[in-house]
Amino acid sequence: MSRPRELRFDGRVAVVTGAGRGLGRAYAHLLAARGASVVVNDTGADLTGDGVRVEAAEQVAEAIRAAGGDAVACTASVATPQGGQDIIAAALERYGRLDIVIHNAGNVRRASLRDMTPADFDAVLDVHLRGAFHVVRAAFPVMCDAGYGRIVLTSSIGGLYGNSGVANYAAAKAGVIGLSNVAALEGAPAGVMCNVVVPAAVTRMAEGIDTSGYPPMEPELVAPVVGWLAHESCSVTGDVLIALAGRVARAVVAESPGVYQPSWTIDEVGERIGEIRDIRAPVVFSVVPDGHADHIRYSFGMTQTDRTQ
Repeated sequence: MSRPRELRFDGRVAVVTGAGRGLGRAYAHLLAARGASVVVNDTGADLTGDGVRVEAAEQVAEAIRAAGGDAVACTASVATPQGGQDIIAAALERYGRLDIVIHNAGNVRRASLRDMTPADFDAVLDVHLRGAFHVVRAAFPVMCDAGYGRIVLTSSIGGLYGNSGVANYAAAKAGVIGLSNVAALEGAPAGVMCNVVVPAAVTRMAEGIDTSGYPPMEPELVAPVVGWLAHESCSVTGDVLIALAGRVARAVVAESPGVYQPSWTIDEVGERIGEIRDIRAPVVFSVVPDGHADHIRYSFGMTQTDRTQ
């Protein structure tokens, strides 16, 4: 039995943010090993996002080149519009094209909701959510004009389900999913796909967490999922894929079928809340081609059914 053909990235140019360590480094190495030219972006900041240390990006780029690949380091910060522009410009100036953007840069500032400062909230949104926007905003016209692009944004379990002590992180990661959905919708006519990965790996982001009982959770377990989302053969857009300890799954927003009646009182909502929340037959609307309109049509359909009875 012959082995399947190896998926490669020859001729493709990829930007990977937060590629100086952990998950981003694994992504950059995998893409480069499969033939991509890679812009290794990382400010080298500490876990809270403070400080700039150019060696983080430089060391990864040098390691890729030493292995026979092609990479250039970029230390611009995703946290500013100018930084996002500079990161994309690094790809265009060095390689003359842009095919893949993987936004992985992140920071953590932990505090309970009652104690979190606006500064700590903004500092995390600046990197995770605004950073995603700054990079995508700079890359999106380039990709659409070229008629091709693969964008992979990073959410988290906290973005899906919340997590105590990181309201800033959870809010940012939930927002990334909304941003990805719009990029998928607007990019579809131009051949630009955008998806979200929800990764889990033991990296410096896990500092302060007891991981001694965890199964193997190296970044290399996540990298192939991101690699496929970044590849030209990727067949999905507007999706959210989870990659945790070897498990790969799809996450969706699901609704209960719902309950229709032409008017409601507070009391009636309470009386029927069990039916309203019954998720045994979930309804799922795909982002592309038009989940927004499908959702509205579904609800409107209930009113039509009522009128014909």
